[in-house]
Amino acid sequence: MMHPEIRLRQAQEEDKHIIWDILQQAIARRKKDGSSQWQQGYPNLGTVETDIANGFGYVLTVDGVVAVYTALILNDEPAYSTIDGAWLSEGEFVVVHRVGVDERFAGQGMVKKLFDHIEDFTRSHKIQSIKVDTNFDNVPMLKILESKGYSYCGEVCLAGGIRKAYEKLIT
Repeated sequence: MMHPEIRLRQAQEEDKHIIWDILQQAIARRKKDGSSQWQQGYPNLGTVETDIANGFGYVLTVDGVVAVYTALILNDEPAYSTIDGAWLSEGEFVVVHRVGVDERFAGQGMVKKLFDHIEDFTRSHKIQSIKVDTNFDNVPMLKILESKGYSYCGEVCLAGGIRKAYEKLIT
């Protein structure tokens, strides 16, 4: 069996509608799972457009097809400067926000693959850690972070809610 080619690349303007479709699927899934995350009009198409314009938007492609969307932001998450707890490090970091999987690729371990690619991205930029937060009730993401060796660091306040914050040191 051929292994699909999986790549992480910067999102382009022409990706924005597929990205928005993926995020709408994710918003619907969070709601179906009974989560309050992403149920207040964020993220939205404007969020995607801003991510792409700022160079934050990234897509994980499988044989050229967009499977996963995320925003990767270097050293810039004001909410992370105040944590009820403690980060593992004080240096440069990559922030992971807005992870969404196309339902055609759901259940195939795509988010775990995404995090592997984010580690490579972080290493290649010579950055020492990855920081990420998620809702208390986003069980799938909590499980992934645990399986990928992220350390629970405490709580941050983001988008009007308390989020669980995690960090992984990349050497």
